[in-house]
Amino acid sequence: MTLFPVVFPKMRGAVCVAAILSAGTAAADVTAAEVWADWQKDLAVYGSNGLSVGADTMQGDTLTVSDIVLKVDDENANITITMGDLKFVENGDGTVNVQMAASYPVDIAVDDNSTVKMTVTQSGLALSVSGSPEEMVYNVSADQYGIAVGEIIADGEKVDADFRMISNDVSGSYTSKAGKLRTVDFDFAAASVDVLFDVVSPDTSGEYVTFSGKIAGLSSEGSSSIPIGEAANDPEMLFKNGFGFDIGYAYQSGSYLFDVNADGEQISGTARTGAGSLNATMNETQISYDTSVTDMNVAIEGESIPFPIEVSLAEYGIGFDMPLAKTDEPADFGLRLNLTDLAVNDMIWMMADPSGALPHDPATLLIDLSGKAKLFFDLLDPAQAAAIDMMDVPGELNAVTLNNLSLKLGGAELTGLGDFTFDNTDLDTFDGMPRPAGEVTMNLKGGNALIDSLVQMGLIPEDQAMMGRMMMGMFARSVGDDELSSKIEINDQGHVIANGQRIQ
Repeated sequence: MTLFPVVFPKMRGAVCVAAILSAGTAAADVTAAEVWADWQKDLAVYGSNGLSVGADTMQGDTLTVSDIVLKVDDENANITITMGDLKFVENGDGTVNVQMAASYPVDIAVDDNSTVKMTVTQSGLALSVSGSPEEMVYNVSADQYGIAVGEIIADGEKVDADFRMISNDVSGSYTSKAGKLRTVDFDFAAASVDVLFDVVSPDTSGEYVTFSGKIAGLSSEGSSSIPIGEAANDPEMLFKNGFGFDIGYAYQSGSYLFDVNADGEQISGTARTGAGSLNATMNETQISYDTSVTDMNVAIEGESIPFPIEVSLAEYGIGFDMPLAKTDEPADFGLRLNLTDLAVNDMIWMMADPSGALPHDPATLLIDLSGKAKLFFDLLDPAQAAAIDMMDVPGELNAVTLNNLSLKLGGAELTGLGDFTFDNTDLDTFDGMPRPAGEVTMNLKGGNALIDSLVQMGLIPEDQAMMGRMMMGMFARSVGDDELSSKIEINDQGHVIANGQRIQ
């Protein structure tokens, strides 16, 4: 029914929107009448007054459904989608083409004094359906697919605003399977995406926000499962009823421009990135998230900023994964952070280091942790929420591995690797914490030179610097010119050993 099967799991109206956007994939057959009948069956769960149809007429191989209006109401907003006419054309070879208007309005009313009028455009749209009633395959292409905001009323006043997001040269496909759950597998690509946001404050003269951007080479793929019928009406039970997704996107580059004037201050800037990606998975049993951006460059200037600010990153990334359901055996979890070659312009360095005591090399922070843990409860089950609240922790930690630690800053470099297991039957040795066993190895290069520079800059008093050097001498050993290494072990008896010497 539209190009993208989008899912919003947090509220009933959002679930309705998800069903609207995927309703066209519900259960197409060789006849147009069967396709339309299935649409009506799916949309009926939102109330008899939700779907309004003028007439449906079969003429030859084409079923025309006219004056289609869909209303989705919930506690947050009332959404009215006026789709106009739909045509389901039988091709005579077991496939059906779906023809839609080149544009149709979407009206959102938050209350009587606040409304948003939007328009969906889909020029050059071609949508063909093949497969079987149990598994439909949709092939989609469009010259452009876009959303534009035409009018915003806030507290009874019209807001001077313009919002547009247009995908160019769109192509892809998605497959829908209907059963106890509706599952959708999709794969889409757009040559580029243009974004424009421009709003003028209705209350204060001269205040505005402008943002524009272009994303090149966008692609997206994934799968989702959506509860059908009454199972979709309870947001608290949505995941327990089978909702889930495994989606991702990638792009080749992005460029953005912004200009803001608010509270009497004006600020503007640009941002550019190279390739980037995001992958996310969530269902009743687990959650996983990973995002990465390369070649990031940001430049900002403004009336209240004494000089231009420039920040760059060779790579930025963050990720995590963890279980969400009760586990009989230890399950995997992880945490990742990547800040590679973070650099700022010399004007910023002059504020922090006017004497040039520190090397101005780019900074890097890499953290990669993994481990195993047990959960005692299903975290997304509302029936278990009271029991979870009664517990100090909802599970137990079984193992942690430091796969990588790397910190480069001010000419110094700290690296580390480690691996620990935890005995949850022994909570006495470490005062209520499960007893760890394992070891971690840390290496520090250039630490003394960094301390000398911080003393020279006046950031650390000499006596505190001396104490820091003494602490490093206690827990580390010299392995080179201004290079220290430390190996901390905890054995099965709970003894803490630093470089072969027991310290606890």
